[in-house]
Amino acid sequence: MSSTKTDLVQQATLSPLGDSAIVVTFGERIDYEIHKKIKMFMDTLEVHPFQGFIECVPAFTNVTIFYEPLQVIKANKGRTIKDFISPFEIVSSLIKEKLNEVSDEGELKHRQVSIPVCYGGDYGPDLEHVANYNNLAKEEVIHIHSNGEYLAYMIGFAPGFPFLGGLSEKVATPRRSSPRASIPAGSVGIAGMQTGVYPISTPGGWQLIGQTPIQLFLPNQNPPSLLQAGDRVKFFSISEEEYEEIKRKEGEK
Repeated sequence: MSSTKTDLVQQATLSPLGDSAIVVTFGERIDYEIHKKIKMFMDTLEVHPFQGFIECVPAFTNVTIFYEPLQVIKANKGRTIKDFISPFEIVSSLIKEKLNEVSDEGELKHRQVSIPVCYGGDYGPDLEHVANYNNLAKEEVIHIHSNGEYLAYMIGFAPGFPFLGGLSEKVATPRRSSPRASIPAGSVGIAGMQTGVYPISTPGGWQLIGQTPIQLFLPNQNPPSLLQAGDRVKFFSISEEEYEEIKRKEGEK
């Protein structure tokens, strides 16, 4: 049964993060319904922000709201001073008002994004390990991974890095016991029940099964990330020749 507006206020837990941010937590597990509450709350707040609001940053179970304390104080001088001791308390009150405007009834609209991947070989050095761990052939891993649909729960760790839920248990594999010092940009990996794409070269411990020639981190664009929280993502397999051709075209942009 969907939550009512009042239920959403009761479910949310508010806690300070330093002196200019507040964390609003909606649950304790990675779950689509919790993601839905986060997204609908963010949509409401970003369309009707309070004065002093800077931005929202979503995670698996919560969203962090950054604000400018002085602007918050100046904008709320009319509020009874005895009711508010700090900007955190003012913002907490404003957030609860916003939560009262939100209902998690209805369906979210998801942007669909397709990402080409060249699986195995030098592009996916851990594909064989993932296959052996799950008692599958490498071709079966590719088929399962490229036929799934994934939800971008959050963007983090590195600029533009998507944490994608929805991976089949048939190919779930723990992280490497020893992380790599450097992973090529575009590498597609698996870690437990998640899959993701390294947008830039960085250290990491995910099992690498392929690589995409598509750029995920776009520093000269706004937003600078190809993927956003809430996107639905599908991967499709390409050959080495197709990979190199797409890579060449990406470099010409």
